[in-house]
Amino acid sequence: MNDQKTALVLGGGVGGLTAAIRLRKLLPARHRVVLVDRERQHLFQPSLLWLAVGDRTPEQIQRPLKELARNGVEVVIGSVERIDPATRVVRVSGQEYRGDAIIVALGAELAPETVPGLAEAGHNLYSLQGASSFERALRAFTGGRIVVLTATPAYKCPAAPYEAAMLIASTLRKRGIRDNVEVDLYAAEAGPMLVTGPTLSGQVRGVVESQGIRYHPEHQVTQVDATARRLSFSNGATTDFDLLLYVPPHRAPDVVREAGLLGASGWIAADRNTFTTSVEGIYAIGDVTSIPLAMGKPLPKAGAFAHTQGEVVAENIASLWAGQAPNRTFEGGGECFVEVGDSRAGFGTGNFYAEPTPQVVFRAPARRWHWGKIWFERHWLRRWL
Repeated sequence: MNDQKTALVLGGGVGGLTAAIRLRKLLPARHRVVLVDRERQHLFQPSLLWLAVGDRTPEQIQRPLKELARNGVEVVIGSVERIDPATRVVRVSGQEYRGDAIIVALGAELAPETVPGLAEAGHNLYSLQGASSFERALRAFTGGRIVVLTATPAYKCPAAPYEAAMLIASTLRKRGIRDNVEVDLYAAEAGPMLVTGPTLSGQVRGVVESQGIRYHPEHQVTQVDATARRLSFSNGATTDFDLLLYVPPHRAPDVVREAGLLGASGWIAADRNTFTTSVEGIYAIGDVTSIPLAMGKPLPKAGAFAHTQGEVVAENIASLWAGQAPNRTFEGGGECFVEVGDSRAGFGTGNFYAEPTPQVVFRAPARRWHWGKIWFERHWLRRWL
């Protein structure tokens, strides 16, 4: 009797990669694990920060997904065009695949075009192309005003724009031109990483401002004039810039919306502990989901969470296919390095499912946390790819 099953993992980011590798280790060889991604290269997105200031090259932070074949994972390169939840059939660049289980890890789609003029005026911190183009512009920059902007209050990697501003300031100091450059951070949110609570948010803001970076919270950008190099905000304020680095608005991929998988939040609603969805055999992890917390805000979209979620889903699928009850759950634990420049980083860790508010501790910036982030980058890129 042929009882071969197929697990389809849609998306080769942190969550999808973790899920695929974990499944392959746990499942008998007769079962297939197929990972689908539109890109041939896995991009380690946390390192885009270092790329943007010239501390990495694109080649250093990417690895070919085809290397997963060494571990028994089948890799399909192509665009996910359709997901049929009822039949669990996925169309990828015209080819159909059926999964006995589907893990949707397609992430958040970046949508700078939803703010008029934004894409034309600045550089997208969250894309390889944008971080690379900003690095070239920063290298040629000798004086003026640099603005780091968050276009909406909610976005993945909540620390990243704050890290970017501090790394920019550090890079300018190394070049001896910090006094020639104003660095401003305009944020749509009311404070850095507010989901962690006012204490940690205040600590991060203090570190940012201690470096002479001017912080402007609650500034929701409405349009950007690329010719005049001017930002306009919903509160009536405007500001000029010479160089702009931005975090764009996010949205769920069209293919997920067309599949009817989105909840009221505009993202996939998944069980907060097991990441099952309303459709049997369909799981969702990472940035494509919205997990409400007791304090009213959603769980941040971050690689640390996606990593653990991928493990949870993989282990539960393996248990089910072995005829056992799934017993792995996600309990809300997470951590984050916060680069502050000058070879130092802070480190936040805690339980985001704690009630009534997440319980997170921020450890003061030190060289050991910076080297910890470097070690993790190297470990990640060498472990599987």
